[in-house]
Amino acid sequence: MNDTTMAIAPRQQHQRTSPPQLLRVGAVSYLNSKPLIAGLEDSPLCELSLDYPSRLADHLADGTLDIGLIPSVECLRHPEYEVISDACVATRGDVMSVKLYSRVAPGSIETLALDEGSRTSAALVRTYLAHKFGVEPEVRALPLDSEQLDAEADAILMIGDRAMHSPDEQFHTVWDMGHQWREWTGLPFVFAVWAARPGVDLDRLEAELSNARDRGLGLIDEIAEQEAKALGLSVQTAANYLQHNLYFHLGPAERHGFRLFQELAAETGLIPGGTEIVFHSAENSR
Repeated sequence: MNDTTMAIAPRQQHQRTSPPQLLRVGAVSYLNSKPLIAGLEDSPLCELSLDYPSRLADHLADGTLDIGLIPSVECLRHPEYEVISDACVATRGDVMSVKLYSRVAPGSIETLALDEGSRTSAALVRTYLAHKFGVEPEVRALPLDSEQLDAEADAILMIGDRAMHSPDEQFHTVWDMGHQWREWTGLPFVFAVWAARPGVDLDRLEAELSNARDRGLGLIDEIAEQEAKALGLSVQTAANYLQHNLYFHLGPAERHGFRLFQELAAETGLIPGGTEIVFHSAENSR
């Protein structure tokens, strides 16, 4: 009997597939961002972290984050960023959580202490003072753990949760900067937007961010109940703030206000001129 040579097929190698890498997403730790991140901590698409606005901007710039809810002015300083969602933190009037406290008349402000957590609000108040009063104060940093009285300056900008409490000191002028902008321009003001670094594969996250906002807007009472006590606010005050002081959709009026802020801040020398705000989706850029 002739030997029969049989070819043995090589055994198939089963490759192990690594789970998709989660996008590193950072959001603001203030009350004003809570409706934007409802359910994101459980999303299979991203890993969520919370921090101050200025730190989020730094982490997005250094590559620690892929996507961040960053101060809107940082998109104007980094034209390579893309605005990737119609969810944002904006106001159409009094914002309650961005305030300038001045010990002197606004036209006499020579020194200005700026909350270290702020980027957009700092640019807003400096732009407003320059255009409306012709003053460009010496700028000082107000550390994140300081109170208004710790600042030996003519005026102090406070943002976020700590700006929502009335100070003990009597000031010459107290401005709600959302109100001042609306009175000046007639437009909304955009404080923060979702932005991505170049080359980030968004997958389905853009839609997820809008969905999170929509979920959050349906949970305002629950968010107020959860957050108010730790901030020293009544539940009603927290709910009113989220419902009436803030606006979370980046609509046509918000984009118009955003572009006007870009123009005015560039004229003040705070950001580069001639750059274009890039909106990722066709829907957002309409």
